[in-house]
Amino acid sequence: MANLAPASAIPEAYQLPTLAAATKKIEGCDLTRSPVDHFRLAVATLVAEAFEEPVEKIYPATELGKKNVDISVAIVRFKKGKPADLKVWADKVIDNFKPSAYLSSVSTPDNKFLYFQFNKDSFNYHLLRHITLTSEAALANPTDPTLSYGTTTEGNGKHMLIDFSSPNIAKPFHAGHLRSTIIGTVISNLYEANGWRVTRLNYLGDWGTQYGLLSIGFDRYGNEEELLQDPIHHLFQVYVKINNAKAEQKERLDAGETIPEEEQIHHQAKKVFKDMEDGEPKAIAQWARFRDLSIEKLKGTYEKLNVKFDVYWGESQVSTESMDRATRIVQEKNLTCEDRGALLVDLTKFKMDKAIIRKADGTTIYLTRDLGGLHDKYEKYKFDKHIYVVQAAQSLHFNQLFKTAELMGEPYADKLQHISFGLVRGMSTRKGTVVFLEDMIEEATETMHEQMKSNEAKYAQVENPLETSAVIGTTAVKIQDMAGKRINDYDFDIKRCTSFEGDFGPFIQYSHVRLCSVQRKNPNVPVPVSVNEIDVSLLNEPKINDILYQLALYPTVVKNAYTYSEPSQLVTWCFKISHLVGTAWETVKVSGADEETAKARLFLYIQTRVVLANAMRLLSLTPIERM
Repeated sequence: MANLAPASAIPEAYQLPTLAAATKKIEGCDLTRSPVDHFRLAVATLVAEAFEEPVEKIYPATELGKKNVDISVAIVRFKKGKPADLKVWADKVIDNFKPSAYLSSVSTPDNKFLYFQFNKDSFNYHLLRHITLTSEAALANPTDPTLSYGTTTEGNGKHMLIDFSSPNIAKPFHAGHLRSTIIGTVISNLYEANGWRVTRLNYLGDWGTQYGLLSIGFDRYGNEEELLQDPIHHLFQVYVKINNAKAEQKERLDAGETIPEEEQIHHQAKKVFKDMEDGEPKAIAQWARFRDLSIEKLKGTYEKLNVKFDVYWGESQVSTESMDRATRIVQEKNLTCEDRGALLVDLTKFKMDKAIIRKADGTTIYLTRDLGGLHDKYEKYKFDKHIYVVQAAQSLHFNQLFKTAELMGEPYADKLQHISFGLVRGMSTRKGTVVFLEDMIEEATETMHEQMKSNEAKYAQVENPLETSAVIGTTAVKIQDMAGKRINDYDFDIKRCTSFEGDFGPFIQYSHVRLCSVQRKNPNVPVPVSVNEIDVSLLNEPKINDILYQLALYPTVVKNAYTYSEPSQLVTWCFKISHLVGTAWETVKVSGADEETAKARLFLYIQTRVVLANAMRLLSLTPIERM
């Protein structure tokens, strides 16, 4: 991976003096991947010398992003006293300051903060060159996700196993499943962009009493013709009907009515599941048929979402030996107690209550299968980290799972992480109050297609308008899901998410299309391939500097999104850069400018398009060029 450009290739005015601290390993400072870190280090070096503090202590205090300031340092983080005392330290920095290729000025209007301004031409030069170099490296090696601008290699040699999406078989894929699927995909992409080898695993909910219930329901309400026509939706309808019948039966029991046990739906479902666990041929054959139909349907849905999995697994495939092993170990370590014939792991002293590991009838439950599955997965993958992307309501289960693994002495107990997320409100599979993903995408696609057709001239230039509208529609659905912090609940609104106005998915695609159009609309402007072919001093408009500054922040945004597993940080950056491009679009034009200015602006817009496309791909979006 290239560092900033070799000194011999850089004009003398932009050559950066060597910093002694550049040889140190400073947390958060990556000089090979983030051009702005060179300038932060220059500030930290200057302040450290004046404050008589180690540069590695000052560096984390060099803050980016304050309004009208390139880098700031809070004096009070290091020095105490009255304003007059702080002024002494501020003056030391100012007295020692000399303009350089790094910095043009320093000020302290309040004696509480030091405000530094970049040497704009030098900063812009190195930023644009770095983006270009990384783009060239990524194009030359498209299979290496760590070569693009904003990526790192810190995870090299490490393997991350990630379990996400995990829908139940025989149920349609709805907006609730979307959350795990999209968040898991983005986290996978971020880990790969930081050097990890990632295995994406879809752990299907394909075992348990609910499949006994579905089998009872199909025997009662199923229709073979409807099953063959649309298996997933028909099984869903069956599942809702049998759940309603079960609820009505429970109401009758609660009211004091006597119903023989063999006629109670709950007990019938338990018996069928016991038959499944015992390998009874009829029960297994019906379950396997539902499973196979479901997986085929799911694969088509994932393809529409631009989502991939390396492994399709499931509760049914956890080995009996591993489950028996887990049960034996918790008993040998005196971690269990019994309650009405069921075996439980007692975690009350850890404020996690008791967790069933074996039911009274001898059948397994989630904890049993997850403990056994962990052992199977570690034996096969030898992961350095295993992430589960599962809704926040399951937090207690994962706390119990991880604590039990720790108490069992498993070697992977400290490598496990649950990444939780909020609900898509107002949905219940049992009640039938869900919004199916297929319907969401279809409606979003139709809405986008109608919007595109409203501009006949542009519509005629789109090679495949239906495919393009599907991409925009999927973008709309995904961005609405990822726009807020993942832990927040949200109400899905198809009309809002397909809007071109405001911060919604189509706006990001529209901004990318605009950036793609600059070169098409200016065919007579020579296209620079290197920053050395433009005059960076011509990129001096405030709106242009805002774009460049946002581009400089991109590696930090990627790092934070990766560190905190927070896709919304990337989405927010995409909206910010899109707004800045929109603001500059009407006034900082390529067309009509003199040739040198036009070249410089064209080069900037091209590099902005490259970085925006990188961010979109991390978000699992497909950047389009016309719409």
